[in-house]
Amino acid sequence: MEIKQSDFVISAVTSGQYPKDGFPEVAFVGKSNVGKSSLINTITNRKKLAKVSATPGKTRLVNFFLINKVVFFVDLPGYGYAKISKSQQQSWGNMIESYLKGRATLKKFVLLVDSRHKPTDDDILMNNWIRHYGIECIVVSTKIDKLTKNEIIKSDKLIRETLKLSSDEKILHFSSLKRTGKEELIDTIFDRIVE
Repeated sequence: MEIKQSDFVISAVTSGQYPKDGFPEVAFVGKSNVGKSSLINTITNRKKLAKVSATPGKTRLVNFFLINKVVFFVDLPGYGYAKISKSQQQSWGNMIESYLKGRATLKKFVLLVDSRHKPTDDDILMNNWIRHYGIECIVVSTKIDKLTKNEIIKSDKLIRETLKLSSDEKILHFSSLKRTGKEELIDTIFDRIVE
C-alpha cells in the first residue's frame, strides 16, 4: 500500500465537530514525546502534516487527516506530560473516552511506545482501555534507531511483558529518522480496512 494523498481536515474540540463522512478511522496515541507527529509525517511523506513540537503535550485537539480519500488518520492528544494540570489531564481523559466510545468508524489503534523505556502506567492504561473496547491495537516501538540489536530484543521483551501482549501479537519497530518500518506499518494499518 502506498499513501499518495493526505489532507488535514479538522482539529476537533468536541465530538460534534468530528467528520461524518463514514470513512474508517485509525487512531494514533502515545505519550507526549513518543514521536507520534513525526511518525504520521513519515508514513504520509509530508513534512508538516502533523505539527511537531519541541514542547511535549502540545496537541490538545483531535486532529483528522484524510488519507488516499478512503481512511481517516486520527491524531489524539499525547498523554503523561507532567507539566499539565490535573484538570487538563481530566479533560484529556474525557476527550479520549468520548472518542473511543462513540466512533463506530474507529477500526484500529496505533499505540506508540518509546523503545528506550519501559511502557509507562499511562501506556498500560491506554492499552487496557483500547482492548476493553475490543478495538484492534497495533503496538509500535518508536525511536528504534537509538538501540542496538540486543537492546531491541530486550526492549521487545519488556514491552511484551509490561503490556501483557500474547506471543502472536507483533511489536512493530519504527524510526522516523531512518524511516525504518515504514512500509510494514502502512501495510498493517491498511490491512482489512480498504480493498
